[in-house]
Amino acid sequence: MALAGTLVATLGLAACSKDPEPAPTTPTVTVDASVDPSKTDAPTPEGPIIYPLTGVKVDEVPQRPAIAVKVENTAAARPQSGLEDADIVWETVVEFEVPRFIAVYHSKTPESVGPVRSARPVDLHVAAPMHALLVASGAQKRMNIRIGRLPEIQSISHDAGAAGLGRISTRRAPHNVYADLATVWKSADANHSAPPSGELKFALEADEATAVVDGKGAKNIAISLSSAARPAWAWDAGSSTWLRSEGSAKAMTAAGTQLAATNLVLIETEQLDSKLDAQGGAMVPDQKFKGKGKALVATGGKVVEATWKKAGVSDPLELVDADGEPILLAPGTTWIEMLNKGKSSYTVD
Repeated sequence: MALAGTLVATLGLAACSKDPEPAPTTPTVTVDASVDPSKTDAPTPEGPIIYPLTGVKVDEVPQRPAIAVKVENTAAARPQSGLEDADIVWETVVEFEVPRFIAVYHSKTPESVGPVRSARPVDLHVAAPMHALLVASGAQKRMNIRIGRLPEIQSISHDAGAAGLGRISTRRAPHNVYADLATVWKSADANHSAPPSGELKFALEADEATAVVDGKGAKNIAISLSSAARPAWAWDAGSSTWLRSEGSAKAMTAAGTQLAATNLVLIETEQLDSKLDAQGGAMVPDQKFKGKGKALVATGGKVVEATWKKAGVSDPLELVDADGEPILLAPGTTWIEMLNKGKSSYTVD
């Protein structure tokens, strides 16, 4: 209203004035011949700068690649080091129904990560889309060949003498290989030095996440990955995170805190025989992580059904809703549980 009043007053003064109106003038326009008129569109306002793997706002994205570390998850390995600092943690099942983690780092640099164990075929689906450094204690010869066939991945192997990997004295082999990520990052070659582009999509604020807006309330998510892997997650409103347990016991870090995640994603894939036999001829599984399948996304104490899509081993993972729109996660850490179709299950209450 103040602006309207000023305009009226100005018009009134102009109407009462007896001074003659000045003669119209033609403005002088100067053209810069060096400017291409076809390229003078106004710049598009940029959004906030975020960490590519967490969606958390940051002043500047670290100019370094993602590191994917194969971490053991057995009683002998717990409590693990560094999992609380991972941007994304994948949990999968290897031979003998044993669970293992693929912990992905970019935004933070923990002092120590481990125990580090050997690479498996499923790791390629995680590391390749990010052009990541894949850190492992080692791998079978035929597995190393598979890694070498993917130029998107740079292998960092303890068995090969890579810097930043070593054994600690407080644990017995094979549970005692640990990684120093600050040193590992220095090993990145020219083809694996750029920050990851990021696969998951994030809302700008937690209350704008898809599950928060469209999902149903949930307090507990119990998962049966295999006979040896039964993780459980409980929503904690105080910390706005999902707290992890291994069965009925709290899953703790070496630093003494309970493992937690801002987002929890369950994806169902078909287990395949990788043809890489383990001890006694045991089947080393891979996952048919191509095409699309069922998914569940948990954020903010709510869950929403989703569909995952992936074109190939080196292509990014997509999460979409029933209308084909991207699922938006809350800014923060994400844990992804890879369920085996027809074998794994979960309950939500």
